[in-house]
Amino acid sequence: MLQLPTDDRDPKALAALPDEALIDAVQRQTFRYFWDGADAASGLALDRRTVQGPPDGKVAIGGSGFGIMALIVAVERGWVPRKAALERLRQMLDTLFRATRYHGAFAHFIDGTSGATIPMSPQDDAADLVETSLLVVGLLCARQYFSEDTAEARRLRADIDTLWSDVEWDWFTRGGRDVLYWHWSPNNGWAMNHEVRGWNECLITYLLAVAAPRHATPPEVYHRGFAAGQGFVNRKSYHGIELPLGMPYGGPLFFTHYSFLGLDPHGLKDRYADYWDLNCRHVQINRAHCIANPHGHQGYGESCWGLTASDDPDGYLAHAPDTDNGTLSPTAALASLPYAPAEVMKVLRHLLSVHGERVWKDYGFVDAFSERRGWFAETFLAIDQGPIVVMMENHRTGLLWKLFMNVPEVKAGLRALDFASPHLASPAT
Repeated sequence: MLQLPTDDRDPKALAALPDEALIDAVQRQTFRYFWDGADAASGLALDRRTVQGPPDGKVAIGGSGFGIMALIVAVERGWVPRKAALERLRQMLDTLFRATRYHGAFAHFIDGTSGATIPMSPQDDAADLVETSLLVVGLLCARQYFSEDTAEARRLRADIDTLWSDVEWDWFTRGGRDVLYWHWSPNNGWAMNHEVRGWNECLITYLLAVAAPRHATPPEVYHRGFAAGQGFVNRKSYHGIELPLGMPYGGPLFFTHYSFLGLDPHGLKDRYADYWDLNCRHVQINRAHCIANPHGHQGYGESCWGLTASDDPDGYLAHAPDTDNGTLSPTAALASLPYAPAEVMKVLRHLLSVHGERVWKDYGFVDAFSERRGWFAETFLAIDQGPIVVMMENHRTGLLWKLFMNVPEVKAGLRALDFASPHLASPAT
């Protein structure tokens, strides 16, 4: 177990800390989900854990990508020795090589011991290209970070190269169509028929598809597929804030997190948007909705806001201003720290001082809560804990942004898609 200072377990003591110390404590406690709370057999991230009781055993592929990035933060911050991190990554990679892959892509969930696919549904029983892309971001950051000339690090980088180059992104155009498809199954073929069109969390999927060392897709797939979706361009105003891209009110806040755990949105522009500006506007709209609180939900306000996909009293929902049932998710605001620092710090201190031990546990903040229903989750989800650690670090040092944006294939992919970024100022590599 990680040995944490006593104050890290006392929410009221935490709330009294200066900003930097508070952020550090939250990151460190949340990282425990990926270290102490990882799948014992594989070291990969479990889809979810509960406050009490055994885990369900499902390893989350996308959540494991987030966990790898959180592990890098832990090494950089000195919470985990570099050698121990390399050993954990070796355990992860050995499992990923055992896992069943479908044209190089992983399933959404796998068994951590055998690597066998755990179906999400009868038809969603094999490849999940979007979850695979979230894993690949973590792997590429690790390849960049562990650059030392040792046998362990060289093997790590070589294995990551293999997994990355084996993904057949072009296969998921379904025979050369101008769009990526989310799922494929040897049992059900393309029956899910889920075209990946934006605006949503999948910008990163299209970038990696174009950047791939083998099996790459042409840039036209991004422009005619992702950017041609019915819900891509918006240009309407919500709470007096114009939204360039996206669904009404912007959708759940994870749209501003998942692709941008690695992609640095500062100065990131293409023919469609300035992505720093877009993400800041999305966060502002989400916050403004909660302050306006048109449904009169208990607890909403300037210090308590944030709608995204999470557990809720009735199951699981992609919460957003137009699907607002009174459930707030700590990750929604906390992972938005780069976009609204002062506003997010108010939420963080409010959660600790007002809700305290109802929301603050051994693995950080619980997944969600609803004051209206008197409900506080007893779950933690990998895809919600990971962005807290990573986006807080990006706010502090830009660590994951610097690593990912300096991956040579990523730079080439951004150039191929005609993106501008300060990270592309140096010559092509």
